[in-house]
Amino acid sequence: MSDATIRAAGGVLWRATNDDGGSESVEVALIHRPRYDDWSLPKGKLAAGEREVDGAIREVLEETGYHVRLGRSLGETRYLKAMDGYARPKVVRWWAMEAGAGGFGPTREVDELRWLSLGEAHELLTRDTDRDVLERFVRGTAVGRMVLLVRHARAYPRATWEGDDDLRPLDACGWAQADELVRLLAHFDPTAIVSAAALRCRQTVEPLAGSLGLPVGTNALLSAGGYPEHEGDAIGLVRTLGGPRDCVVLCSQGEVIPDLLQRVALEDDVDLPDGPTRKASVWALEFQGPRALGAEYFAPPEAEECT
Repeated sequence: MSDATIRAAGGVLWRATNDDGGSESVEVALIHRPRYDDWSLPKGKLAAGEREVDGAIREVLEETGYHVRLGRSLGETRYLKAMDGYARPKVVRWWAMEAGAGGFGPTREVDELRWLSLGEAHELLTRDTDRDVLERFVRGTAVGRMVLLVRHARAYPRATWEGDDDLRPLDACGWAQADELVRLLAHFDPTAIVSAAALRCRQTVEPLAGSLGLPVGTNALLSAGGYPEHEGDAIGLVRTLGGPRDCVVLCSQGEVIPDLLQRVALEDDVDLPDGPTRKASVWALEFQGPRALGAEYFAPPEAEECT
């Protein structure tokens, strides 16, 4: 028996409800699995080569019947999974997910789904690891605003480009990355797209804009030339764009995003994962009002044209 780690992903599926007095609250979905006779959060193993976030959304759809709007990261859980007398390490990545279109239908693997208040769900869950994930969800906000900071995809090298640098376009790899980014960014159901004026930035979000039917706005504060000496204005832009349940996509450059992130993280006491901000990568920032609550990094998508 292999001792390789089992990789899985899932979500806290939630929806907003209103009581008789008109006050809004949150319900979460728990599923019953007859094979284990347990109540759990929807999750499942990743397919070979599948990105964790894609696997999480696929598993939630398969087990609950609901399409979702992706929200903030809820981290991971780790435990040992007993299989045929062996114990293998298992790591599950989690996200908050707002329920969209769809509806539950019983299957052989999941025979019941219940929408419950947070307290009811905490009591019904079978495993402490799921309770821990639910508590992470409760400690945050279900209806926060998301800002997706996208570094532009790969462009033709600056050293070989003889024209205006702002007109330097994406290369074949960059266009493939831009196309692949649509899958990830669309999971968040963006409501607005804003880009630096540089052609390579606008081209990076053009496939997304076409897919969603959204215009691409431009703002000089996101550009390498407009950001220096206007850092406070750029931070103010990130803090105020969009409403409480909106998701705004901002495409910018390597001279801007790392510094902007560090300033926001320092002001709001947010931990940032270590590592570089690579081309075609995405930072997902969760805000409650103007304050950042968390940040998640998504590595660039893989594309055959980039190998």
